[in-house]
Amino acid sequence: MTQILGQFCINVADIERAIEFWEGVCELELQHRTEIPTAYEAVLQSPHGGSRLQLAQQKDQNGPIDMGTAMWKIYVNTSDCAAVHDRAIAAGCESVSAPQKLDRWPVTVAFVKDFDGYLVEFVEHAEGTRPGVPDPKQVG
Repeated sequence: MTQILGQFCINVADIERAIEFWEGVCELELQHRTEIPTAYEAVLQSPHGGSRLQLAQQKDQNGPIDMGTAMWKIYVNTSDCAAVHDRAIAAGCESVSAPQKLDRWPVTVAFVKDFDGYLVEFVEHAEGTRPGVPDPKQVG
């Protein structure tokens, strides 16, 4: 038996604005959109693989997303942490932490809050990614 993480779905207040962030800033390609009776949905993924991200705007949702305490952050591997952080800020996202090299791991990380308030960590690996994880520096 084998399991592979396929995709995860997050609620968003405005699907068009969420697509603007994930496609325009993070450069994940929009794979498809659909509408079901209760929600508008869109699925995005890097052309180089990795998990898919599904966005869902619930039709009965009014106001901001209730973040609760279950989700901490969303990781996005990148070939250029500083550039994607700058694009996110230019698009109107809130910077939580500017790009910085970590002493504990060979990575540079930056944090932003996207338009719905999700904490997004941009990660640039200095020595490549773990096996099975596409390396943005090798495929881009």
